[in-house]
Amino acid sequence: MSGTFVGMPAFPQAAREAVGNATLRGNLRHATHTIRDKRARAVAELDDWAALREAGKQIKDHTLRHLDRYLVQVEEAVTAAGGTVHWAADADEANEIVARLVQETGESEVVKVKSMATQEIALNEALEARGIHAYETDLAELIVQLGKDRPSHILVPAIHRNRGEIRDIFRSEMGEWGRPAPEGLTDTPAELAEAARLHLREKFLRAKVGISGANFVVAETGTLVVVESEGNGRMCLTLPETLISVVGIEKIVPRWQDLEVFLQTLPRSSTAERMNPYTSMWTGTTGEDGPRTFHLVLLDNGRTDTLADEVGRQALRCIRCSACLNVCPVYERAGGHAYGSVYPGPIGAILSPQLRGTGSEIDASLPYASSLCGACYEVCPVAIDIPEVLVHLRERVVQGGPAVRGGNRVVLKPAKGHAAERAAMRAAQWAFTHPGALRTGQRLASRTRRLHPRTLPGPGRAWSGTRDLPAVPAEPFRDWWQRTRGGKGGAK
Repeated sequence: MSGTFVGMPAFPQAAREAVGNATLRGNLRHATHTIRDKRARAVAELDDWAALREAGKQIKDHTLRHLDRYLVQVEEAVTAAGGTVHWAADADEANEIVARLVQETGESEVVKVKSMATQEIALNEALEARGIHAYETDLAELIVQLGKDRPSHILVPAIHRNRGEIRDIFRSEMGEWGRPAPEGLTDTPAELAEAARLHLREKFLRAKVGISGANFVVAETGTLVVVESEGNGRMCLTLPETLISVVGIEKIVPRWQDLEVFLQTLPRSSTAERMNPYTSMWTGTTGEDGPRTFHLVLLDNGRTDTLADEVGRQALRCIRCSACLNVCPVYERAGGHAYGSVYPGPIGAILSPQLRGTGSEIDASLPYASSLCGACYEVCPVAIDIPEVLVHLRERVVQGGPAVRGGNRVVLKPAKGHAAERAAMRAAQWAFTHPGALRTGQRLASRTRRLHPRTLPGPGRAWSGTRDLPAVPAEPFRDWWQRTRGGKGGAK
């Protein structure tokens, strides 16, 4: 993955700074509550939502189990339809491929469809280094780009901005990127949208190269699918002469029939709509319509390593709906930037440490960026058990152990700063496997309970500083059971 966000402080420090920003918290609270309430109403309309959710899970799991076969099928189908397939093992290779393809056209500008994969590999920055200007055309992505900002939400990258801030960005920055904002621009949504429309229209009509990702790739036909709400994506997919799509290898579905499930669950879970206003599909090239040249770049970048983890691989089911972000109490208060990745929120807390590894301070802290309340699992349209993966990754951070990195089996070292936690867990393990010692310890704790401190000393102070220590009972359960029922033949 891109190193763009790596090097940030660990999540607790970054989140502490974000929580202190009252404007940010207000923007996030308003946006997430609005989206989650609309989603709940949209989902409630379907009597078979649970069945659709299970079907999506099964389709994704089946595809991941047979991904090798479906990847070959995609390559064959895209090639037969007139496209060219490229394989990228990591971000550097993907960026090199895309930059070369653009340079071969002789163009120095590209227009882009909103794409998480290209953000993941920092494609815009890589193209800029080659003298190629990449223009985001999604409204929220445009706001982020003009503001020299970073996305903070999967669906609404500029969710941390309010209308006044967006107006100011358009006024000050649009002229540097192309057509300036109209004189007297206000913060009304209609005026902001019109300003973006006028700014982008000249880029659509001028650009010869478009770059996209894809929500789904249908293996049996080689068809790519992009769903969106604004229509900017369709302009990028149809007007340029050359189209380059960068797609993670987990985006494959086997058959056209499988789209029936996801085209119901994705819009309801993301934008709370019954269907997407724009669902664009293309298969290779034709001689009469759309781009004359099509390239598909299939991106690994840590996905094969994630697939090797029996617990963590379920993160690859993700269809990028962002429902988990909108219900997460941690994300609502901390915002997306604190996660140090283009994938924020609960899904980012399990996806980024698997794609990038847990070697950096920020990635080692992400599995702890959760209260484990389980709300993310309840709303996930493909039933990713995010709390299960979070606990699994916490174990990996604390204890280390076997993993796959770069396609090779390695043994990870425990992260720094968890020595006391490991010692405590080992002591607990020993106690629970020695009943006599456990019984003695419980009795001693009960008899000395009046002497116990209200807070823990040393490293434990951070834990007990925000929660009460559990009260020790007057006698252990075993002693109570023996005294009240154990000697009387059981309960009456």
